[in-house]
Amino acid sequence: MMYPLQRNRRLRSSSSLRNLVREFEIYPKDFIVPLFIVEGENIKEEIPSMPGYYRMSLDLIEKEVALLWELGLQSVLLFVKVSDTRKDNKGTEALNPEGLMQRAIQTVKRKVPEMVVMTDVALDPYSSYGHDGIVEEGIIVNDATVEVLSQMAVSHAEAGADIVAPSDMMDGRILSIRKGLEAAQLVDVGIMSYGAKYASSFYGPFREALDSAPGFGNKKTYQMDFGNRFDAVVECQRDLDEGADIIMVKPGIAYLDILHELKQKLHCPLAVYQVSGEYAMLKAAAEKGFVNYELVMLEQLMAFKRAGATLIASYHAKEVALFLNNEA
Repeated sequence: MMYPLQRNRRLRSSSSLRNLVREFEIYPKDFIVPLFIVEGENIKEEIPSMPGYYRMSLDLIEKEVALLWELGLQSVLLFVKVSDTRKDNKGTEALNPEGLMQRAIQTVKRKVPEMVVMTDVALDPYSSYGHDGIVEEGIIVNDATVEVLSQMAVSHAEAGADIVAPSDMMDGRILSIRKGLEAAQLVDVGIMSYGAKYASSFYGPFREALDSAPGFGNKKTYQMDFGNRFDAVVECQRDLDEGADIIMVKPGIAYLDILHELKQKLHCPLAVYQVSGEYAMLKAAAEKGFVNYELVMLEQLMAFKRAGATLIASYHAKEVALFLNNEA
């Protein structure tokens, strides 16, 4: 009986062989760590729908970023929870040079100067309506919003942000932000555009974390329709043409095809955001004993690398870094 000359199992026969020929690997440096920040001192509030994840005050954020750096995590993405008394329809607080975001940037940079600090640029945490833009007669208006977003990005950059990350999906905001940064002589500040951000039901726990759920309607007039793929290529190429440096795909697991499509079509670093709903589902399944938490976590993260991600924003980042360091 003639056996095949090629046996695929040969290179799977031991852990060492499998490691030797593995095409993709996960490292702590691959991750962007989202951080939720609140006013006050010594505050560490667990987010009910995101077990193991917390809102923290600046004094604890300072300690957290030092630990993240020790674990090999080299980038954070900052989000702030703004009190209702500081919210309005124009996101005025977003431009406050002494605002929580601006102080958070300075805190991280002071503690770990080498840490890459990325900032969320969107109005929903500051909006009395919970939308990513200014509301006029029930409509989220584009151009007036873009003007504020540009000023917001410059304010973050002046505070020390390395990369601003507009997540609003307004038309033309990348060009406006790039022009604003150039005019302020902040030419080395990068832009990570949420170029393919879909109107998704996976965002629920995040909106609870920042109290930023829309007060009326939904976000489907500016975030992308999840039935579209070609739309993502057009959006993202336009953002690159307008001055973006990195493109973000959001959410993650349900949009691996989009990530892979962009990998084939674009020539830039690609980020993917494994969002709060994805995190919460895995936590819930593991709590029930339905899956092995660490193994499924690693499998999902590897899927992002295979699909083409350069960077992964994930609430699992600290856990996976601890796991990888223990395995080393």
